[in-house]
Amino acid sequence: MQKPTLPKGTRDFGPEQMRKRLFIFNTIRQTFQRFGFQPLETPSMENLSTLTGKYGDEGDQLLFKILNSGDFAASLTDTDLQAGSKKLTPKIAEKGLRYDLTVPFARYVVMNRNALTMPFKRYQMQPVWRADRPQKGRYREFYQCDADVVGTDSLVCEAEIVLMIHEVFRNLGIQDFTLKLNNRKILAGIAEVIGVPGQEGLLSVAIDKLDKIGKEKVLDELRERGFSETAVAGLDPIFTFNELETNQVLEQLQTWLSASETAQQGIAELRETLQLVSQYGLTDSRVEIDPTLARGLSYYTGAIFEVKANGVSIGSVSGGGRYDNLTGAFGMPGLSGVGISFGVDRIYDVMEELSLFPASAGQGTQVLIVPFDREARTVGLPLLSKLREANIASEMYPDLTKVKKMLDYANAKAITYVVLIGSEEVQTGILSLKNMITGEQKKATTEEVLRLMQ
Repeated sequence: MQKPTLPKGTRDFGPEQMRKRLFIFNTIRQTFQRFGFQPLETPSMENLSTLTGKYGDEGDQLLFKILNSGDFAASLTDTDLQAGSKKLTPKIAEKGLRYDLTVPFARYVVMNRNALTMPFKRYQMQPVWRADRPQKGRYREFYQCDADVVGTDSLVCEAEIVLMIHEVFRNLGIQDFTLKLNNRKILAGIAEVIGVPGQEGLLSVAIDKLDKIGKEKVLDELRERGFSETAVAGLDPIFTFNELETNQVLEQLQTWLSASETAQQGIAELRETLQLVSQYGLTDSRVEIDPTLARGLSYYTGAIFEVKANGVSIGSVSGGGRYDNLTGAFGMPGLSGVGISFGVDRIYDVMEELSLFPASAGQGTQVLIVPFDREARTVGLPLLSKLREANIASEMYPDLTKVKKMLDYANAKAITYVVLIGSEEVQTGILSLKNMITGEQKKATTEEVLRLMQ
């Protein structure tokens, strides 16, 4: 007999875990809706032509490809097989699982551009898949909760993302977090200043690994990618901003990158974004300007965001940025957008590690009705309907069995209250209500039970 297993990097979620996950989903969804975003869903699979070339070389390698239906290898020749995987893949796989929600969103916008009111604000909460090496906090299947605005380049959108991030994490109970903010124009300016103009993509991919592999290995990777010793040495200032205040970081960047108009534009955009956030009245801001923040995805062109929860050894729990021409890949150039993505799985792990879930988040059934016999059901079923009408999660034990077995069921499911209905309760209409946590038991009318539960 085959032992059941799960693919590595995927997980089952039981009822208690799902209730906690739904708490996260609902908190994020409510914030998105308050900020005027509309719901959207796209298919789990996309044409590979839609996905490839949007995430950089490393991202393309992490795409899950779907073999064509039927005898996918029937038309292959020896020449095809010897041509290597890159040339072979399009012949046997035309589709892939989505890597993120942003590229499918861009595809949707282009396909529906005549029906959308611009600026278009959408939120999307669906799973994505990446053929990554599974490890703590990194999964092959995980949910993202995205909110994007397209059709405007106003920095008001960046400021609102900063506000949404603060609202989401504070409503989840994650108070100790850092929102790192940078601008890809600054990274482009750094590439210019160190003598490798146009190489900000390679620079970003390497710098994006700084937290994982450290400064020296980042510099080694740049050398391997063809950066000269002069260029590598020119990067030194980027590693010196850690202890500085926001205004000091911006001033030093302005001085260091004074020869780059692109960088100066990025710095100005950061200043204006922070000014708008201040005008909104955000208190206890957790924003930190980090010139080493790169976000390796190749489609970012302006502001980039990343959020980390402090006090836990888990990577970023949210990230995003401005993209000026993602829709250009689908024949609609010049449509600017900006978005943010919340990683539900990592947020869950953070909240579990820090014990931040409220008790109500894991609560399922609140009341169990325990009928002693068939006649007791005639009292229990109307009560059950009234409890549910009052939006109280409740159920009746379906079988007529020993009372101990029914109470054990309540304990196993962490149900707080049971209503015991025997012959006396049927005759008098007065119910026996037991608190399974304290052991206290008392008599109560149906109305009193309803009031107590609300």
